[in-house]
Amino acid sequence: WSGGIVKKGLEFGTGKPTNTTDRPGKASAKNSYAAAVDRTDDGVMYAGAGWGHARAEWRIFDAEAKGPNASVGAEFTDESFKAMAKAEVISVSASAGITKATLGLSADTGVGIGKSGVEAKFLGTGFSIGRKTGFSLFGSGIEFDFSKW
Repeated sequence: WSGGIVKKGLEFGTGKPTNTTDRPGKASAKNSYAAAVDRTDDGVMYAGAGWGHARAEWRIFDAEAKGPNASVGAEFTDESFKAMAKAEVISVSASAGITKATLGLSADTGVGIGKSGVEAKFLGTGFSIGRKTGFSLFGSGIEFDFSKW
């Protein structure tokens, strides 16, 4: 989880693709932030907070920088199970279309399994195979999001 309620390309907790090809440009910056979601009726719970977050997006391109942050999330549905905790010192990421690269230092730990694939991470090192396929090492990595096709 990226620490936000709406993930790039997928609406958080729904697995529904979002269309980004005609997306207008916008940018935002926050000193501090916090978010919580408790949709127990459809099995999604999330809480996160952090300091320093800047984001820019235009069409299929995204760039993001985050300072120290932490989050925890869980999703239990008929089609998937996910549980993840994240503590991040700093990160920068850039994406274009289905490709996303991240450079950072984090300790993501958790697992996910469902129709969309399998994910496992321990202290920021792990993999995902499925609609999102990638690997990470201590919070830095590359990911290909095939659900955006």
